[in-house]
Amino acid sequence: MTESPAPSFGVIPGAQVHAVTHGREEEVIRVVEAAYRLHGEGETVNPDSYFLTFPDRPSARIIALPASVRGEVDVDGIKWISSFPANVEAGIPRASAVLILNDARTGYPFACLEGSIISAARTAASAALAAARISESRGGARPVRVGFFGTGLIARFVHRYLAASGFGFTDLGVYDVSAAHAEAFAGYLRGADGGSVTVHDRPRDLVESSDLVVFATVAGEPHVTDPAWFAHNPLVLHVSLRDLSTDVVLASCNVTDDVEHCMKAGTSLHLTEQRVGDREFVAGTLYDVLTGRIACPADRPVVFSPFGLGVLDLAVARHVYGKVAGDGALHTVPDFFSELKRYG
Repeated sequence: MTESPAPSFGVIPGAQVHAVTHGREEEVIRVVEAAYRLHGEGETVNPDSYFLTFPDRPSARIIALPASVRGEVDVDGIKWISSFPANVEAGIPRASAVLILNDARTGYPFACLEGSIISAARTAASAALAAARISESRGGARPVRVGFFGTGLIARFVHRYLAASGFGFTDLGVYDVSAAHAEAFAGYLRGADGGSVTVHDRPRDLVESSDLVVFATVAGEPHVTDPAWFAHNPLVLHVSLRDLSTDVVLASCNVTDDVEHCMKAGTSLHLTEQRVGDREFVAGTLYDVLTGRIACPADRPVVFSPFGLGVLDLAVARHVYGKVAGDGALHTVPDFFSELKRYG
């Protein structure tokens, strides 16, 4: 009897994703860097993200990120991730997600993974990679004063990945519109980091006291508008994409992960393009930094605005799948594909 060419279907819950990624941040960063290099070399397909929005719930959205990665990753798939900010008040995380991996030969889906941990890990790995490589390209020492603008799950992951990348902070600043959330995050930092932690009452104080600023908010439009806050030329990880005004963007050296993808959906870069009519304010991509095509100046603020590429999610998900399957711990669903004969 000939074995069916259709793959089995595996399910990887969050606990297994956590086991593969937690404590192995350097490994995840290497996976993300390799994916960026494949993307820069044209070995990926990364279409536009698709946004499902709701007239009766304007703050909520669900986003589909289809992608394909060649090279050693060799997988197709999609991330389906929701962002419901009201969840926070109900005591559950804002974001939830699943990832589907498809076999590159047959197109059959072969795995479903809990995606929120993968999404947070790839976001943090991207930010930490950018912080390290951009700091090197500026020719100076790494920042030792960090400020977190927004204090949710992503901020926590970014801190952990920065620490795993060798960043050591003497001073850590925190600001959030919710004083309770700011204090809670400060408590986490005091337990996880040896530096001095300060909760700031004013956003300007946070920015001006930090050489590395991490924006990880749910802001839908720019709310940081004064370029003078950045006169000390910090490195800014603009993870949440919509915090900075066009004036701040134009006063900075701007790096993104993919120029075309970042110029949409009302991001700060998109608004700047609409204002000036071109993209000359973008110095280049993280791939350009990785390959030495561009160097970032030390005498201007440098802003890294990553749109968040689906190829990164697929690369990390494929890495997790390989580890789980290799350990013999993959949960499969018997007979998931039941119609495998063309004529029954």
